Amino acid sequence: MFDFLERLFFVIKDIISQLGYFGISGGMLIESMCIPLPSEVVLPLAGFMVADGTLNFFWANIAVAIGSLTGSLIAYFVGYYGGRPFILKYGKSFFISEEKFDKADHIFNKYGGAAVFFGRLLPIIRTFISLPAGIARMNLKKFILFSLTGMLPWNAILIYLGYKFGANYETVVRPVFKKFENVVIVLIILAILFLIYHSISSKRKKKLSQ
Repeated sequence: MFDFLERLFFVIKDIISQLGYFGISGGMLIESMCIPLPSEVVLPLAGFMVADGTLNFFWANIAVAIGSLTGSLIAYFVGYYGGRPFILKYGKSFFISEEKFDKADHIFNKYGGAAVFFGRLLPIIRTFISLPAGIARMNLKKFILFSLTGMLPWNAILIYLGYKFGANYETVVRPVFKKFENVVIVLIILAILFLIYHSISSKRKKKLSQ
């Protein structure tokens, strides 16, 4: 099972590697558009590619910053022009649940523009904070400034961690992954069971609402 997971990891890495800077930039654009492709996956992979010489550390950071900011601006303008009713009506088609949106909305309403900066460091909030900023019609220049200053350190840290892990994969990372192989298997099984349960409950709710 471990060998399969390891091969799967490197298949994903190879796909992104073929696209190079466009691959990691596109991955971050997708996440920042509120589509669930976690930066915790994309950025360490970028670091792995820095470690094997495929990418340059500086330009990798620039590429992910461009992707992150572009995706954030798209989400900002969706909120700006669409408003809350539009997001709640069509958001589910793009994996934007009302619960996740409400969390980001609450943080933004409580902390204002500072939430755009600090929200980039928080899971879930990081992905969705652009929507309430757009709805509130936050000043665009401030939105860009706070977004960049919030996302750049996060991006650089995760790329660096991926770089360090990649450089020491055989001696450090691989033995750790091997040690926790059973834990990974259990987590995958639980994730599959959760998806099945979620799918069944969604169908039941639709039938009851009809």
